[in-house]
Amino acid sequence: MTREEYCMGIGEAIEAIGFQGDYIDHIRYGSGHINDTFLIRFKQTNGNIEKYILQRMNHEIFKNPDQLMKNICNVTSFLRNKITESGGDIRRETMNVINAKDGKAYYHDKNGAYWRAYLFIDDAVSFDKVEKPEDFYESAVSFGHFQNLLADFNADSLYETIPDFHNTPVRFTAFLAAVDKDSYVRAQEVQPEIRFLKKREQEMKACMELLKTGELPLRVTHNDTKLNNIMIDKTSGKGICVIDLDTVMPGLSIFDYGDSIRFGANTASEDETDLSKVSLNLDLFELYTKGFLEGCNGSLTDKEIDMLPMGAKLMTLECGMRFLTDHLQGDTYFRIHRAGHNLDRCRTQLKLVEDMEQKWDRMKAIVEKYTR
Repeated sequence: MTREEYCMGIGEAIEAIGFQGDYIDHIRYGSGHINDTFLIRFKQTNGNIEKYILQRMNHEIFKNPDQLMKNICNVTSFLRNKITESGGDIRRETMNVINAKDGKAYYHDKNGAYWRAYLFIDDAVSFDKVEKPEDFYESAVSFGHFQNLLADFNADSLYETIPDFHNTPVRFTAFLAAVDKDSYVRAQEVQPEIRFLKKREQEMKACMELLKTGELPLRVTHNDTKLNNIMIDKTSGKGICVIDLDTVMPGLSIFDYGDSIRFGANTASEDETDLSKVSLNLDLFELYTKGFLEGCNGSLTDKEIDMLPMGAKLMTLECGMRFLTDHLQGDTYFRIHRAGHNLDRCRTQLKLVEDMEQKWDRMKAIVEKYTR
């Protein structure tokens, strides 16, 4: 164990959590940037090796770890019941929290850090980017299936771990405040982007208005539907488990769908500076739409299905707006690696929105194709 790990309390956490067997070793694991993640091995009495994931939660971002873990435990308990009813494998098809020895779902160490642990999912892999269309399709089926399994879960019972996370009108108000304050004197250089966003103010209100009127139902949503949050079976190539449930909250199904499109069907990287490379790949859009609707298996309402393209556009628009807001506020939220990085990210998102608008009728037709 390194001095850094000792100081961060990993040894204390290993002792405090209810792992089974005799400790063998641990290594840093994964490519996440939010939590500190370790893979730990324990030898069982029968000689088998049991593996676990141990994480130090980032309570600077997630201010209330207790509420966060209550969300995760409630959702995964519900999923285990559903998976058991269908004859599935609860060790591989959902996350399984390992409680601390005091019975809590997390451990609060003497330095103030919060730790939690899960069973490790063997013989599965996740991908940081779309390398094969089949993997993007499998992520769509998996996130759709996640929606389907949780269709009758009471979303109102969940805490908002990050309040107003996808409340686009609230994000727009924050953006306008950043423009008005202009603390870093950057507003003048981004007038085209400011005008682009202001022109679409009414669209930013559309989904939340439909939620208020009940035309769009409140759902359990993942809120971080990137490809790397799906575990894919190494042998079959099938998506088997949705992971990283930190942002599971009440929300709109179309936002989970839309964020996947924003991330996975863009022909360019998120911070591409050559905007001529940025467009919506309609083949990937169709592939994801097909898989998502298959996974949902009829659990979405007609209005939700009709609004899927708007979910994709709105999540892209919101993300671009958040990048621009951070640029105006001095790059305090998103990590940057060069001057103007958040502005580059913003422009990529807005170019993708523009391309979606040009392909709107084709996007709508693709959705209709899989709902006839």
